[in-house]
Amino acid sequence: MLRGALAASITPLRDGGAAIDEDGIGPVVDFLVAGGLDGLLALGTNGEGILLAQDERRRVAELFLGAAAGRLQVAVHCGAQSTADTVALAAHAAEIGADAVAVIAPPYFKLDDASLLAHLGAAARACAPLPFYVYEFAITSGYAVPPEVVRRLREEAPNLAGLKVSDRTWEELDGYLIEGLDVFVGFEGLIAPARAAGAVGAVSALASAFPEIVAAAVRGEDVDPGSLRARIDRYPRHAALKHVLVRRGVQIREDVRPPLRGLSRAERAALDAELESVLQPA
Repeated sequence: MLRGALAASITPLRDGGAAIDEDGIGPVVDFLVAGGLDGLLALGTNGEGILLAQDERRRVAELFLGAAAGRLQVAVHCGAQSTADTVALAAHAAEIGADAVAVIAPPYFKLDDASLLAHLGAAARACAPLPFYVYEFAITSGYAVPPEVVRRLREEAPNLAGLKVSDRTWEELDGYLIEGLDVFVGFEGLIAPARAAGAVGAVSALASAFPEIVAAAVRGEDVDPGSLRARIDRYPRHAALKHVLVRRGVQIREDVRPPLRGLSRAERAALDAELESVLQPA
């Protein structure tokens, strides 16, 4: 089972975001290990997974697992628009030895409870007995996974281990603190209260560039990852986090896949000035 502080890792890209930067994955993993994290989630929202083709997603998952080499837990996000694609990705993650699979509700079409249960159940069965996590993020998927669907899924999928909940208010998060299921917080501003209420850790986008801060927050130290995340969110997040990694000495490019965009020159300068006090060498 997953535990502790995990990065929702970026995916290194090149050629203006058109291709995977395979040489960049090892340095990213090394950086996360050095930052004191327990694991990473590959190909999630922060990893631009939904924008990558199926073969690209398989290759990235394989590269992250190879680079981690047992030093970090590696969960793979396998959510896709169709059930068939989601099932294929989940089965592949299990085949290559991932530690867990996570799946977000398919975006665009708002699924009813029965359709959502069938979709998530198929994904869980495809990777069984690997631990399976529902990735709840209503802003991104366009609708929430009802807690009752999670409870019903637990009856149908013995490998359901828990959830990653990236909703940003306590009222949204609280309903997913279901007894017997492990909950990982996605929004850094809720780490402290969620841990106090029984959440087992965090899967954090901020941790992809500031792993030591999120690791400290999960350990209960007096840090404020929420305010740092708010500062990052003033910019195009994917590009901003990659820029921070470059500033910290990680050998990647800042490329993101369109329609995401990179930082403008003015944004890059403003981000550098704003974060100068918290940026440290890798």
